[in-house]
Amino acid sequence: MTRVFLIAGEASGDRLGAALMAGLKELGVSEFTGVGGPLMQAEGMASLFDMSELSVMGIVEILPKYAHLKRRIRETAQAILDSKPDVVISIDSPDFCLRVAKIVKENSDIRTVHYVAPSVWAWRPKRAVKMAKVIDQVLTLLPYEPPLMEAVGMRADFVGHPVVSEPQASDAEILDFRARHGLGEDPVMLVLPGSRRGEVSRLAPIFGAALAPVLQEHPKMRLVVPTTAHVAPALREAVKDWPLAPLILDPSDMKIDLYKADKRAAFGAATGALAASGTVSLELAAANTPMVIAYDVNWISRQIIAALLRIDTLTLVNLVSETRDIPECNGKQCNPAEIAPALREMLAHPERQYEAMRITMERLGRGGEAPGLRAARAVMDGLGGAQ
Repeated sequence: MTRVFLIAGEASGDRLGAALMAGLKELGVSEFTGVGGPLMQAEGMASLFDMSELSVMGIVEILPKYAHLKRRIRETAQAILDSKPDVVISIDSPDFCLRVAKIVKENSDIRTVHYVAPSVWAWRPKRAVKMAKVIDQVLTLLPYEPPLMEAVGMRADFVGHPVVSEPQASDAEILDFRARHGLGEDPVMLVLPGSRRGEVSRLAPIFGAALAPVLQEHPKMRLVVPTTAHVAPALREAVKDWPLAPLILDPSDMKIDLYKADKRAAFGAATGALAASGTVSLELAAANTPMVIAYDVNWISRQIIAALLRIDTLTLVNLVSETRDIPECNGKQCNPAEIAPALREMLAHPERQYEAMRITMERLGRGGEAPGLRAARAVMDGLGGAQ
């Protein structure tokens, strides 16, 4: 029986991991251990500790938690060495996961797979070389990444992104969502200030101020903010000064199936969205929801990252579609004075984004085999297992 150890450190990784686990179960794998969030736990994994402990973004932001993260790295690596799984699958969160993989490789010959290639086409290209020393196989989300990984000695399989096969809300579900939450036929703005506490604390005040003039121009506009259980307290505090109290979708307040249904319906009901940079842009594209992306980090982190960046966009929809149709306000541009006009433009001309979103979904595998199952097949093939 194939035994799999998985590590995910963020909400996006939890979604990837859950889809992969579902695919592995289709192929007969049933034994999972590791670190994951509620979606992976719902697929049958007991997490060693709360995944939210690993959700840290930025160079300066990680320093206060460095000692704790080092301890968790050692604990996770030791759990792998003790349990001797057939394969370790780490999902994104490279600063944590690759350190775990290094310890594992130094002390065993356990196969290591990393799900989500490092964005070497964006910055720090030498990361792939370092990664190849501890990772045997990479599962990539983007079709142009495998050659970059193979060039430094790793097996690489393009598997697409599970977002392309996730269900979208039906008209009936959207109507039910609107009725239950008293939204009527009012236009909805989806607001997504991040999945980490630090992001929410930093971005929510900026987002609220940027929304203020837009709400004055659209007085019937309603705000909906999906969040995660560990971020919800910080979010509730951060939105207290917003010009309009949002509807917060908090999984700690409802059963997980209802939360997922409400989140789907919110994406489907939205006229547009203001979102932090990240894989959420793919969720919005899957729902055909126009968006404005805005993001910033600590000032020192911003200077370092800006000096290393090799691309002119941080939005996955722009990158995959090879367009620049999704407006961005990143770094110094992440301020109310620049975000508000971008929101006005998005609301006035949503059709300018539709083709980029369609191309993105097509290139990520929409209409083909579920990416979670494709990823599972690639893992099993790497192990030499039956598919």
